[in-house]
Amino acid sequence: MKLLLNVLLLAIACAASPGFAQGFPDKSVRLIVPFPPGGGTDGFARILGAKLTEIWGQQVIIDNRGGAQGNIGTALGARAAPDGYTLTLAHQGALTINPHLYSKPGYDTLRDFAGVSRGTDMAFILVVHPSLPVKTMKDLALLAKQNPGKLTFASTSSGPQMAGELFRLTTGTDMLHIPYKGGGPATIDLLAGHVAIMFANPTATVPHVKSGKLRALGVMGPKRNEALPDVPTAIEAGYPDLGNVIEWYGVVVPAATPREIIARLNASVVQAINSPDVFKRITSLGQTPVTSTPEEFDGWIRSEFERWGKVVKASGAKAD
Repeated sequence: MKLLLNVLLLAIACAASPGFAQGFPDKSVRLIVPFPPGGGTDGFARILGAKLTEIWGQQVIIDNRGGAQGNIGTALGARAAPDGYTLTLAHQGALTINPHLYSKPGYDTLRDFAGVSRGTDMAFILVVHPSLPVKTMKDLALLAKQNPGKLTFASTSSGPQMAGELFRLTTGTDMLHIPYKGGGPATIDLLAGHVAIMFANPTATVPHVKSGKLRALGVMGPKRNEALPDVPTAIEAGYPDLGNVIEWYGVVVPAATPREIIARLNASVVQAINSPDVFKRITSLGQTPVTSTPEEFDGWIRSEFERWGKVVKASGAKAD
């Protein structure tokens, strides 16, 4: 019995030692993406995963687990073994909005996760189907007021949903919310005209705006999107309260993951995102690469959690 105890103590000591972290990873790593393929989360994850595979010499497997606006995949990540071999794509909506919308999201953001690094920022873009007779955000607000409850807006997660709620609150309008499991399915229906409006991250919609299949009315951030330089910001359009609606991604792991492993993961993720080829590919998606230390990301998640909690409360929105 004493021998067994000594063996267990030795194993724990090895796991916590710097040497253990330096040898990490020595097998494949899973990256859970809490949304279906085809959207901004999936695009970012596949670019990052390919580069990490190159850096580590170990396969990074992308595991798409969509559903419940990111709750299903995020909850799966929270329950994973805290050994660094299961990463979760940190999504602004899933981590900082869903806990205020859902009574039981399946995880506790501030208790269950440890930040590895931020990944990208992107301002939502307000896009509409070309059949909608509007050219500006003010046009849309006027049309919505003239047709209360009739205009439909799609959301791919709680972030776009809250962007729509903020638009509704700011303009004093009433629009019908249609939720989707991810950016791919929502974009398909928007292109087909089954829904009229979407507050979207750039990845899923910029190519369709450039081709004329969708019309962009405004960028909900402090500056214009480089991919759509002719589209004004919400601030320029006269809606300053809609000028800081930013979606962001990053990487988190279960809270009990050893700090040495988190430090190793952080170094690799930062190296990957800041490498010239990855930086260029992420930027081409309409996303802005942003990295951080684990501590900075933890602080960012906490501040965003508090911010969006106030917005959800003001909107009165609930998902269950």
